[in-house]
Amino acid sequence: MAAVGVLLILLPMTWACAPQKADYVMVSCFPNAIIANVPECPYGWEIGQLSLGGVCYTGINTPGFYRFTIPDLTPKNHSYCGTLSEYVGGKDPRYIFYNSIVSNDSSLTVRNQPVNYTFSCTYKAAYLVNNAVFSQRVATVYVNNGSLGSFKSQLSMNVFTNSKFLYAKDAPYVIDTSEIGSEVFIGIEAKGLSNRFKVVITNCWATPTPYSTDRKRWTLIQNSCSLDNTVTIFENAKDSRSMFKFNSFRFQRLEKVSTVWLHCEVQVCDGEKLFCQPTPCTSRSTEFEPDPNGGILTMEFQVRAQHSSSYVHLAGPFLSLLSIFLLNEFLGYFSL
Repeated sequence: MAAVGVLLILLPMTWACAPQKADYVMVSCFPNAIIANVPECPYGWEIGQLSLGGVCYTGINTPGFYRFTIPDLTPKNHSYCGTLSEYVGGKDPRYIFYNSIVSNDSSLTVRNQPVNYTFSCTYKAAYLVNNAVFSQRVATVYVNNGSLGSFKSQLSMNVFTNSKFLYAKDAPYVIDTSEIGSEVFIGIEAKGLSNRFKVVITNCWATPTPYSTDRKRWTLIQNSCSLDNTVTIFENAKDSRSMFKFNSFRFQRLEKVSTVWLHCEVQVCDGEKLFCQPTPCTSRSTEFEPDPNGGILTMEFQVRAQHSSSYVHLAGPFLSLLSIFLLNEFLGYFSL
């Protein structure tokens, strides 16, 4: 009986990680973070045996994948977990961030094939140098699917003219103060990927500052559910574009603030590997905390008085969401 007891303890440890092919990786170059997803248990490696840059064992086990995140791309933190950065000058100056996910086994014998996912993301340098942030409304997503090839997608958030979502508005997006409370139509779309990939909006919220972590915020979408009848989700996690609308508003008791930032936490889900549809809203948790390691797209809005070229301050119980600065896209690259 003692021998049987030992077997019952050891077998789960031996078979805890079912080996997967390691020829699939998705890298998302968000403005606030770089997120790399690799197959769960690649060639038998467990999450605690894979590190970012050979330094940080910070991977998170998500359904079907191991996720590694570089959460800070500002100049003060170029070397996060072995991240290397390179400045490329010229007419179109850029910053390139490099890192890799590597296997590391300190045991005497290694029986798994080593893995090394090397990836990089390239950003336009002007936004890093001048604003300490990158283009906020656009991300670049790369998928390497082994023999099926590599795919690139631009993930962007735009304002559309109406609920048909056919025409995106040009920058700057300006609304008159008399139109506060009007409907704003938002579409988040991934272009360049096959239909198997779904755009999923997890959370959307507004803040009076550019910082998504600002405690002063108004939540529009929480856990993929609208929070009140002023927010309508048209489509989410069904295909490569998700859409919703809300009524423009502004923060009360912040009369000196005429600019508001809309933040949306977004992910691209592989519908062939995962079930992407959110669970019904009635069963969701009501707690909300933006994921500091998540991918967030941000838009800037401003309000302008009629027949005036200057921005004005408003009083009242609403918040105006109004002029988008369409920023340049940023690029990414990775390799296995």
